Amino acid sequence: MRRKAFVGALLLALVWLTPGSGAQAEEPREFKLSIKNGRFIPETLEVPAGMRFKLLITNLGPGPEEFESYELKKESVLGEGVTRPLVFAPLKPGSYSFFGEFHPETAKGRLIAK
Repeated sequence: MRRKAFVGALLLALVWLTPGSGAQAEEPREFKLSIKNGRFIPETLEVPAGMRFKLLITNLGPGPEEFESYELKKESVLGEGVTRPLVFAPLKPGSYSFFGEFHPETAKGRLIAK
């Protein structure tokens, strides 16, 4: 009896892990954000509400910069020339601000979840 339960659990795990089975999570949609001369490009970025997404941030320089958002509870420092992904949980519709700590006067942006 134990063997049948084990075999059943093993088959279920194999089906769950098989590509294309529909059981795996879908790769999050990707959006690009750059930092150049102490500014985010684009300053406003529209993302889907209610879905996971990935923000691919590239620091074009000069010097380091940070992506930080109190509302989104995200923070990442990027050296010049570095590209880093940040994955976000589904957001409620709304506007979420972010900034760069190295250039707080100019490095400001907003994610709009629709």
